[in-house]
Amino acid sequence: MESIKELGQTNVAEYKSEIQCVQIVGQIEGHLVLPPQNKTTKYEHIIPQLVAIEQDPAVKGLLVVLNTVGGDVEAGLAIAEMLVSMSKPVVSLVLGGGHSIGVPIAVAANHSFIAETATMTIHPIRLTGLVIGVPQTYEYLDKMQDRVIRFIVEHANISEQELRRLMFQTGELARDIGTILVGKDAVKVGLIDEVGGLSQAVRYLKKLIAEGAPGPGKLH
Repeated sequence: MESIKELGQTNVAEYKSEIQCVQIVGQIEGHLVLPPQNKTTKYEHIIPQLVAIEQDPAVKGLLVVLNTVGGDVEAGLAIAEMLVSMSKPVVSLVLGGGHSIGVPIAVAANHSFIAETATMTIHPIRLTGLVIGVPQTYEYLDKMQDRVIRFIVEHANISEQELRRLMFQTGELARDIGTILVGKDAVKVGLIDEVGGLSQAVRYLKKLIAEGAPGPGKLH
């Protein structure tokens, strides 16, 4: 009954695999709880999962599947930092969308894939709610922006100059500045490694496991 209620099917196929899958979906929730109708990924759920995967000898590799609109910057960076410091190989797969702070999470892997029709939106950090219009606020935003840019540049094949150009481009987004990259465009600029889907991502991760490849942190 639980499977019917939650998943709409009578049974879920069980298969003991050396690969663990973690999903980053909806909006990445930070220190503030989002409304109940929002589909969210809570960082306090993801981080313990990653700690458990790192320690579990039965798990040899991690597949991160993203379909996210972005969300809390610090929560997203925390997840990305956890991924990139893992000792086991990590492969990421962007399906649907990997927008905003989803970008650092997508690049925090040994190898990244994006579906042909998936999109990634690159734009500057925004603040919502009450903002005090003083120099300190803008300095704080600049520092946070630099943290995100530095992380992406260190773990992707894109230069800081090109990333900033895409981030601050005008004329493409109706209500914002930035750039939308679709599938092969994300690969072309060096943000994502390869266009591909589930089978390609799993195959690549199995290859890394067979080779005894280290986690993404050991590559940089």
